[in-house]
Amino acid sequence: MPMLRQLLLAATAFAVLSAPLAVNAATAADDGPAYGPELEGFDYPYPVQHYKFSSQGQPLDMAFMDVKPEKPNGRAVVLLHGKNFCGATWQESIRQLSGAGYRVIAPDQIGFCKSTKPPHYQYTFQQLARNTHALLASIGVGKVTVLGHSTGGMLAMRYALMYPQETRQLVLVNPIGLEDWKAKGVPSLSVDQWYARELNTTADRIRNYEKSTYYVGQWKPEYEPWVQMLAGMNRGTGKQIVAWNSALLYDMIYTQPVVYEMGAIQAPTLLMIGDKDTTAIAKDAAPPEVQARVGRYPELAQATAKAIPNTTLVEFPELGHAPQMQDPQAFHKALLEGMARVSVR
Repeated sequence: MPMLRQLLLAATAFAVLSAPLAVNAATAADDGPAYGPELEGFDYPYPVQHYKFSSQGQPLDMAFMDVKPEKPNGRAVVLLHGKNFCGATWQESIRQLSGAGYRVIAPDQIGFCKSTKPPHYQYTFQQLARNTHALLASIGVGKVTVLGHSTGGMLAMRYALMYPQETRQLVLVNPIGLEDWKAKGVPSLSVDQWYARELNTTADRIRNYEKSTYYVGQWKPEYEPWVQMLAGMNRGTGKQIVAWNSALLYDMIYTQPVVYEMGAIQAPTLLMIGDKDTTAIAKDAAPPEVQARVGRYPELAQATAKAIPNTTLVEFPELGHAPQMQDPQAFHKALLEGMARVSVR
């Protein structure tokens, strides 16, 4: 793709011209492990398998974990990660769900983590849902509970809309896309602008954003490996292709709201919301008056519970964007109770 080649060449030229300064700055400000573009060098908590397929004329590899319980309860759950997350970040959820008898499938979506970062791809939530559906079919999984967090929540809703007969239950954990940021005045960023932003990703930037948005101003040592997981791909030799795919994914998130279709979701839904969350894509590019009216999760939770038929709302008043990581005990207790209410069918 000519534009991508130009961007990559420009970025490479800049890197070569400023190499000594860049290396010194990176060493001083962003020291840490470097991982490959498919997160080579970062270990996952369970064995990683690979679903190889063709999409949009390209050979792709979708990494996933498939954890089978010792005492099956007859149900399977697919875990859909968020934009700044990976399959590995579901570590404790996989342990809890598997221990309760669920078969757990946790994929890395194309463009993320240990999966392929294609040089060109038409990213849509429909395409990611199709990829996920094909992966599940390849391992003989039909009806599933679809559990999505953050951007994974947008994907989970799209999956439930596309495959209603195969979605036994929908679980949404602080999903984004509960509002249309564009309609509320958040300005559009071009893919080129997203790409430039992503090239500047560092551990400090990730940590500061997550601390303020995800964890209500608090920080725990157990969050740090996930920061380094993301930052490590941006320190490695595949930094540019990682940033490019990230830019395309941000454009997908901003331009493809699902909020207008919530009323068509048929699956019984468990909506789990950390009320202190303030996430809204590109909010920092908006004027203050717009920032003040987006990412208001207590209001979004109530509106979403009314919009999606047959929804049970569970709120965590003191938690932020990732309640499953901030208070695993309280979160998983509520999750397992909510999932158990849906009978096997």
